Amino acid sequence: MISVIVVFPKLEEAKSIKNLLVRNGIDVMAACTTAAQVINLTDDLDCGIVVSGYKLVDMMYSELLEYLPDTFDMLLVASKRYYSECSSNDIVCLSMPIKAADLVNHVRLMYEKVYYQMKKRRSKPIIRSEEEKQVISHAKLMLIRQKGMTEEEAHKYLQKKSMDNGTNLVETAHMVLDVF
Repeated sequence: MISVIVVFPKLEEAKSIKNLLVRNGIDVMAACTTAAQVINLTDDLDCGIVVSGYKLVDMMYSELLEYLPDTFDMLLVASKRYYSECSSNDIVCLSMPIKAADLVNHVRLMYEKVYYQMKKRRSKPIIRSEEEKQVISHAKLMLIRQKGMTEEEAHKYLQKKSMDNGTNLVETAHMVLDVF
């Protein structure tokens, strides 16, 4: 899921931007005043967008950007005097004063970009090591011998157990080997 986090030095500003986005149909996870709060939140999230002011209570936007995971994009809201400095980075910038429609449109465009990148990452095939392939093969072989399954049935069995348990295929194969 894509998360949107708003961070500004003044809580009123952060809440105001959050409310504006929410009123326009964009779910915002949190309104923060420090970069540390944002970093703590992003540690537990897959991907998202951070809407940030130029200077935060505990650090500059550029420092926060370094701490953000690669799966997060930043929308920087800064005054015109900082705009040239900000636009050289790999972030989206909006100069102050901002129009509500511009902010909402930029966040929506960034949301679509992050969503596309997330889908692209998930569609890549999993590359398994030789050791992992062997574990899966041994688990299939055990299922074939013990339960009289075909190779295809054993593979489907491992996939189903993997989905039911919320584990990956290799972990499930280890569990099957532990049982037999």
